[in-house]
Amino acid sequence: MEDEGLAEAFWSVARRLRHQTHKSLEPWGITPGQSRAVNVLVNHGPMRLSELSEHLRIAPRSTTEVVDGLQERGLVQRRPDPVDRRATLVVLTDSGGTVAESIRQARVAEAARFFAGLSAADRAELRRILATLLD
Repeated sequence: MEDEGLAEAFWSVARRLRHQTHKSLEPWGITPGQSRAVNVLVNHGPMRLSELSEHLRIAPRSTTEVVDGLQERGLVQRRPDPVDRRATLVVLTDSGGTVAESIRQARVAEAARFFAGLSAADRAELRRILATLLD
């Protein structure tokens, strides 16, 4: 029963973080999934849809929908792959890069507010525990 309470507390925190993430993305009119895709492109550069799907761990069809939404907002472009003209690369636009940096700054500020009630030692311990759970 004690572990059940721990799991419930963990899920409550996760729900709160998800809610705050949705709120923090409202100024840019993008979803958390679109934000993740932009972040992958910032970190890894232009890539094929199939590679982006793997990074996001979502189905290729879902990736197409994510990229379509980002393209409508002018945050990414589809370009021919110079190595294989049959393939298409997803490329972050300058506007996409600017939005990505703004989102990064907003998330840093959001995290600082969210974890403000924890001491530096508690944050370090939480980081350690979460890393252990992810292994």
